[in-house]
Parts: sequence; structure tokens; C-alpha cells
Amino acid sequence: MAATNCSGQYERVPVSEALRRLAEDPGFWTGGSAIPDDPKELRVTFPVTGGYALVLEVDLATGERTLGLRVPATSEPIQLGWAEPAGPYPASLRWWELDLCARVIALEDPTLPHPGLVVALLSPFAPATPEDDETMIAALREVAYRSLRRDVPPVEPHGPEQAPLPLFASDDWWPSPPAPSPQVLDEAAIAELTRPVTRYPEVRHGSRFPRESLADLVRLASAHLDRLPRQSWYSTTVPLARHILDTGDLAPIPALLGALTEAGCDHPTVLDALSEPLVPAEACWMVETLAGARPGTLLRRHV
Repeated sequence: MAATNCSGQYERVPVSEALRRLAEDPGFWTGGSAIPDDPKELRVTFPVTGGYALVLEVDLATGERTLGLRVPATSEPIQLGWAEPAGPYPASLRWWELDLCARVIALEDPTLPHPGLVVALLSPFAPATPEDDETMIAALREVAYRSLRRDVPPVEPHGPEQAPLPLFASDDWWPSPPAPSPQVLDEAAIAELTRPVTRYPEVRHGSRFPRESLADLVRLASAHLDRLPRQSWYSTTVPLARHILDTGDLAPIPALLGALTEAGCDHPTVLDALSEPLVPAEACWMVETLAGARPGTLLRRHV
């Protein structure tokens, strides 16, 4: 499966159907039972850039998870970290490294209007350290879990087959059935998943940890985002994106969306992130990208 982005190139869609099905199951996130028809093991490869990829392996029977880094011209990943079902998860990635890679991954997958799915899956391997803004990271993780959505059928018409007498026409007599929420996780589950972590194994100092390869991935991912505003589809909209960034006001987002469309941009991820109904976290990460700003610059004002 491939999709066209604004540069006219074709990019692979990294998110498999098996993962999408599991991602819509609350039990997958909270440690409950998996969907019976799914395989016992799940391996998800997220191509980032330059031949690098982040690889997550999940044993659906035991709950064990392994995060790996696939380097160019290789098929098997190098292990970054492993965790038992109950944790603790190792600090395999720094938060800003995950945030950066998740943004690049989302840009290459037209079905991801937000890096939320990647962040939700991999953020346990990127706990907040004393050098991080723990409050902002917790808020962004909450946004990631809330971005998990599923299609829900419309509520069927409910009521009498013929018009009732005026006395019985109110909603008190014929209440409509509640509409199911498209959000996969409820607020209680999200609060539990985003609790601050104070104990985590530090694995980055080990002799087998691929520090140089990870640093190269981060360098290439940063360059990938830096190039985006200079592409012809985006260059004319940079001033408006920077204005939104400087003021923190999201009101001009529709104008930015219109300018991108007029410039010929048809990238689904870019357009979806800026479309109604507007989700501030989705819009902010795209404005930051289009403005060439440091990730989190605008998000801090809105989460």
C-alpha cells in the first residue's frame, strides 16, 4: 500500500491492519485479553528515514515487549530494550528522540493525522528523565492516547413507529440510546497509563547499546523535518505558520489550510492535521513542522 505526498513521491504505509485492529481494543493497552483471532505475536516496523526503522515486538500471550532499531542494509533489528508485562520499561529512548521520530513516521503515513499511535506504543520506552519537562510529556502522552479512535456506527433511530401524542413526545418518554464513543480508552484508563514513572532501567550506557546508530537516525530525522518547509508546496505558507507560532493563536489555521490547498498540497497527514474539527495537539505539531520550529514550541501553549 502506498500513498502520494506533496512531493509527488510514493511512501510505504507502515501501520499494518493487524496493528490497527489491536489498537482499537482497550485490552491491548491496559493489559487485558487480546482479540482471539489475532496472532500470538505482533511485530511492527516503523520506517523512519534513511533506511532506519524502529521495530516493536509484542508477545500477545505473555505481554512481553521488545523495542529494536533496524539499521540500513540489515533485516534484523538491534535491541534497544526489553520489558516484562508489568514493567518497568527501560529508558531506551529520550522523549525528544521519540517525539522527533514519531513526527517523521506520521508524515510518511497518510492514515496518521497525528503521531499519537506511535507515541502511545513506544512512549513506555521513553520515560521522562530529570532533564525533561514531565508535565508537558504527560500532557502529550494523554493527547496520544486520546488520539486513538475507532469508527462507530451511527445511532439507529429510536422511538415509536408513529408520532406519539404531544404528552408523550418528549425525550423523557423516548430517550435516544447513547452514542458509542469513538475514543478507544476512557479517561480513567488514560490517567493510569500516563502516571509518572520513577523507576526505569537505564540501558543506554551498556556496551551493546547502538548509540552511534541511534544518533545517526536522530540526525537524519532532524534533517528530514528541516527540509519540509523549504519544499515548494510549503514555502509560501511558512510566514503564516510562523505567525501562528509567534502569537500562539490557532484562529488562522483555516487560512493556513486554504493556502496549502491552493499551493497544490494534497498530503493527507498535513491536511488532516489542520482540518475541522480542529484538535489543538494535531494542529500544533503540523504548524511547528511547517514553520521549521523546534518540536513542542507551540504545543506547550495548548496542552
